[in-house]
Amino acid sequence: MAVALVATVKLQAGDTPAANPYFGKLSAVSPAELPAKSAELVSQADSKTRLQTTVDVVKAAVGLNPAAAPAIVGTIAKSTPEMASAAAATAVALVPNHAIAIARAAAAAAPSQAGKIVEAVCRVVPNAYKAVANAVASVAPGAGKAILAGVSAAIPALQEPIGKVLAGNNGGTPSVSDVLDQAAGPISAPHYGLPYVAIPPSPPNLDPGNGGEVVTGGRKYNTPPGP
Repeated sequence: MAVALVATVKLQAGDTPAANPYFGKLSAVSPAELPAKSAELVSQADSKTRLQTTVDVVKAAVGLNPAAAPAIVGTIAKSTPEMASAAAATAVALVPNHAIAIARAAAAAAPSQAGKIVEAVCRVVPNAYKAVANAVASVAPGAGKAILAGVSAAIPALQEPIGKVLAGNNGGTPSVSDVLDQAAGPISAPHYGLPYVAIPPSPPNLDPGNGGEVVTGGRKYNTPPGP
């Protein structure tokens, strides 16, 4: 569902207010009433059309008041928890600079949906996966495994590293932050230059008796050496 949701949001990113059936209804309410009215429209929608309704309502509401995106998403998530991830992803696609606040608000209102929220948001802003996961973990501390599963689903390259970190904890539950830090690992910069040659641990012991004659004061190469 998360993949389909992101595709739907991207395809409809160019929608105009006139094409959105909820723009008129939401523009008629005050800014203070906008989150509650948005949640009401989503909760009243038929189960078959609720996902599309959530996308349209969030796009209309956030379009009217981008700064209220976290409150809009949080209110929808509280009244209709199963739409928390859809509301969060739709809002983040519109105002990605509010991704952390939106993810936190959605998870705080619907902690049972923490994993799905992380997955949906990380699919929209994959480069912010650590901040998103940590923000959600801060308001849903018991959802660590679900949050990590959400990150793995959204970013396949992290599935194996996260799995290895979890396996190394012998069934324990480390913090989301610790797991992601270990899974990412240090990034080594490429080294340019001559090949490294190891220095011997101690200089070789030379036998002066086998080294030939040493000329005092150095050798003069412009004259042949004496007999």
